[in-house]
Amino acid sequence: MKEIRQKGSQKSAATTNMKSDLASKMRQGLIRSKDTSRELSYEDRYESPDAYAQEKVKTISGNAAEDSIRVVKGTAEKTYDGGKRLVQQIKQKKRTGEDIKQTAKSTGKASFKTVDKNIKRAGRTVEKGIGTIERSARVKIKTAEKATAETVQKAKKAKKASKSAAKKAKKAAENARKAAKKTAKAVVNTVKAIVKGVKKLVVIIAAGGWVAVVVIVIIVVIALIVASGFGLFYSGGGNSSGEISMMDAISEIDAEYTGKLDEIKESNEFDLLEMSGSRAVWREVLTVYSVKVAGDPDNPQETATMDESKLQELKDVFWSMNEVDYRTETKEVEFVEETDDGNGNITVETKQETKTVLYITISHRSAEEMASEYGFTDLQRTQLNEMLSDENKGLWDQFLQEVNALDDDIVSIAYSQIGNTGGETYWSWYGFPSRVEWCACFVSWCADRCGYIDSGVIPKFAGCQIAVDWFDDRGQWRDNRYVPRPGDIIFFDWEFNGVTGTADHVGIVQKVENNTVFTVEGNSSDSVAQRDYPVGYEEILGYGVPLY
Repeated sequence: MKEIRQKGSQKSAATTNMKSDLASKMRQGLIRSKDTSRELSYEDRYESPDAYAQEKVKTISGNAAEDSIRVVKGTAEKTYDGGKRLVQQIKQKKRTGEDIKQTAKSTGKASFKTVDKNIKRAGRTVEKGIGTIERSARVKIKTAEKATAETVQKAKKAKKASKSAAKKAKKAAENARKAAKKTAKAVVNTVKAIVKGVKKLVVIIAAGGWVAVVVIVIIVVIALIVASGFGLFYSGGGNSSGEISMMDAISEIDAEYTGKLDEIKESNEFDLLEMSGSRAVWREVLTVYSVKVAGDPDNPQETATMDESKLQELKDVFWSMNEVDYRTETKEVEFVEETDDGNGNITVETKQETKTVLYITISHRSAEEMASEYGFTDLQRTQLNEMLSDENKGLWDQFLQEVNALDDDIVSIAYSQIGNTGGETYWSWYGFPSRVEWCACFVSWCADRCGYIDSGVIPKFAGCQIAVDWFDDRGQWRDNRYVPRPGDIIFFDWEFNGVTGTADHVGIVQKVENNTVFTVEGNSSDSVAQRDYPVGYEEILGYGVPLY
């Protein structure tokens, strides 16, 4: 019986150890499942795809662990209870004597063998169950791990794409910020593209499905341009009530300027008129006006339209940039008098007489000086410089020609001399000691004031035909069928001298309006005067076309 108890004790201890070992394996499996779940979800737990993967792993691992616990616990409890009942039965069947002992020994051996077998079988079953459970858990974990890895990979790609998009957006924002500092230059390029090619652009894109988007972009860009100083280039004829065309505005101011000069002449008695200086060209006047009005910090206005208040603003800018001063004085003037005694004898005598001279001085301030006077901001100064840059000269030529204000420096200077008589200012400048036919001297004098002689744009000439040949040799000659531009040099072949095909007279084209050529000419009835002729007039020999 002692032997039976010892064996029963040993078997019980083995059973307890096995149960403990199974419980340990179950805990390790559970920990391993939870650790695996945590490892799979730890790296990107803050991204919503990873949060989903973490929850998925946690659910699968938890379910697998709970299944393992239930199976192993149930098997272990059944095995332990069976062994316990067998031991109790053995204790109740004690016998006295050798038979009982022998029976007990045989029964105990058999019973414990059976118990041992059952325990071993149960152990193998439990181990097999644990193995199955572990394999099942591993399969589920691997499946979850694979799904999680795929999800994480997708999440990483999405995250990477998101970062890339954010980086691009940041770069775009930075470029936009930099572009904002260079708004004027960017706008100029856009203006060129739109002004010169918007019609072609619409035709090209009309066939595409994205035309609406492009049109919207163009509309937005145009709106931005119109709101800036460059909106000036969109100004045209006044169509609505109260709207004034830019052409009419410029004509009105030109008339005021000419009227002021005429008023000075009419209010003063004089024998000789000497005018000097020149007024600001329209390109600079309009630029200062446009930048001032559109960039006004307190009351910005678009410059694509013109009304009475804006016209007054333009007049204020014009007269702030131009100043006309005058004075009169008397002086002794020498002149040569020729007399004929009636017998063919000509007597030349130098005499002096007192003359009253009217001096009119025209001065102007530059656009840069006006920017300082008006206190332009850095952005306004940037727009001012861009609008006046050489690369935009073609844009200005087109605009000023449309509004009949293409007054290259030479036109402005010639116009300022209207009313000057005698021509001494011009022929004496040329180098003649006494009066000559001075129409060519006048044109040369105006060209010299602009620097065109030094730069080779216009020759210095006192004979009209010399200039005709100069332009013809360079391919810059046009016959009288040509419609000239402001600043072109016009040559005449007067009929009263006989049509010879050579030039008798020369002037400067001021503008062309209503099929009429308006000119400023020196030595026209011995004064600087404005004249006009129909386009194609028979006494117009042709035109020299300077490459300004």
